[in-house]
Amino acid sequence: MDNANATKKRLAVLVSGGGTNFQQISDGIGRGEIAAEVVALISSNAKAYALERARANGIPAYVCALKDYANAEARDAAILKILKSCRAEFVLLAGYLGILTDGLLNAYENRILNIHPSLLPAFGGAGFHGLKVHEAALARGVKLTGATVHFVSREVDGGPIVLQKAVPVLEGDTPEVLQQRVMREAEYVIFPEAVKLLCEGRIEIANGTVKIKEL
Repeated sequence: MDNANATKKRLAVLVSGGGTNFQQISDGIGRGEIAAEVVALISSNAKAYALERARANGIPAYVCALKDYANAEARDAAILKILKSCRAEFVLLAGYLGILTDGLLNAYENRILNIHPSLLPAFGGAGFHGLKVHEAALARGVKLTGATVHFVSREVDGGPIVLQKAVPVLEGDTPEVLQQRVMREAEYVIFPEAVKLLCEGRIEIANGTVKIKEL
């Protein structure tokens, strides 16, 4: 058992809301599909339901809300202190609305994964989050949307892409309906898969693009 535990990667998860993507990762770990353990969940929102999910699973939960710090750099310094204390190897942004600053990005370069609810580079960048992404997709009249897992870089939603999955836009879709379809058919599929690949050491970044190694 000790040898098995030694191979598990230590993950920290940053959230802002319900934590459904976090739950998918946690469930994948519980089924033995992802060789990892979640060592911390950090929320930007003290009322986020994800905190309850973490506590129910025995995962240490923290709140680092921007309003409680002088600036984003101070907030990220607090987050980094938690990450170091729990020896997190990788960081997952699972519906996290904050923009990470250089201190955190430098400390975890190419070790932070984000899930975004569109096929990047479409409908990405500052201001594109949550329902706003789906509102923009419907306003533009796209026929396909989806989700993207990517590494976090200084360019918002501009880091190397790991996985993408397309989802059809249907006649009569509202932003809320489309959001649920993208979550169900894309986000909940590719985020656990990307985390699995990361924990297996199968992701390489070369010249700004991701290569996935075969087992």
